[in-house]
Amino acid sequence: MKPRLCKAGETLRAAVNANYPDRDKRSDGWIADARHVAAGTSDHIATNGICHAIDIDRDLHGISKPDEMPYLADQIRLAAKAGDKRIKYVIFAGKIASSKKNWAWRSYEGINKHDHHCHVSFTDKGDEDGSPFNIPLLGAK
Repeated sequence: MKPRLCKAGETLRAAVNANYPDRDKRSDGWIADARHVAAGTSDHIATNGICHAIDIDRDLHGISKPDEMPYLADQIRLAAKAGDKRIKYVIFAGKIASSKKNWAWRSYEGINKHDHHCHVSFTDKGDEDGSPFNIPLLGAK
C-alpha cells in the first residue's frame, strides 16, 4: 500500500502553498526517510497507510526575510489550543507545544531542533478531516 498524507496535512500544506507561492520548499516533507524509519517513533512513518506529519520550510517568502515562520508556528499552536483536535503537536526552533502542557511552548530536547522547518503532527482525527484551519496568516479571520 502506497502511503498518503492525512487530509488535515494536505489542507495545511495547500493553505501554506496558496498564501506563500514563492516559498522555499527544500525542508518540506511528509514521508519518513531512512533516519525516521530507523528511529521508529516518528509521525512521518505511515500507520495504516496514512502519514500524520508534515514539515514546512522556514523560508516562507523564498528569501531570508521577513521571517514569518515563528508567527505561523505560533498560530498553528493557537489553533490547536482553541480546540482543533486534528493537531497533535508542533515543533519549531527548539520548542514543542502540545496538549500535554496546555499548548504552551516548552523546550524540545530531540536531536533535530527544527530550526529550518516547522514540524506539525496530526491526530487520527485529521485522517479524513480536510476542513480549513482557523489560522490568520493562512487567510482565516
